[in-house]
Amino acid sequence: MDYSIKLFVTGGTFDKEYNELNGSLFFKNTHVSDMLQLGRSLLDIHVETLMMQDSLHMSDNQRNYILQRCAEEKSSKIVITHGTDTMTDTAALLGKTVPDKTIVLTGAMIPYCFSSSDGLFNLGSALSFVQVLPSGVYVAMNGQYFRWDNVRKNRRQGIFEQVGS
Repeated sequence: MDYSIKLFVTGGTFDKEYNELNGSLFFKNTHVSDMLQLGRSLLDIHVETLMMQDSLHMSDNQRNYILQRCAEEKSSKIVITHGTDTMTDTAALLGKTVPDKTIVLTGAMIPYCFSSSDGLFNLGSALSFVQVLPSGVYVAMNGQYFRWDNVRKNRRQGIFEQVGS
């Protein structure tokens, strides 16, 4: 059985930096390796940055590239860091197309560079879920996981929830 985990980085709030001069958020490098070290992860994880993109500006071509890389990936366990605004769109594309792997998308509402970030907790949760959930596509946020076809972002509350709740 293959226990290694592929972790695809796609950007999102998870990896944004803060410009102290003008207050803007921007991309520089991913924080994933630092987060894995801080969390003292002992998992066999292979990190690959696919893009550093705000999901609100993610194109269909970029979303299809994520799909292509997941389909080609040898590991049956994949975690994807992704912007929360369109995470469910990417999850739906993958859920309809890649049924034979366990894929967990996660992100952050607050950038990792802020001490109040939920990113480290969400990443740890996603890594745990990808090891124990059956094949399928899931979204992992706030310590919970949701099937790709039964989740939405509640923008008013800033959380993910099951559809119909």
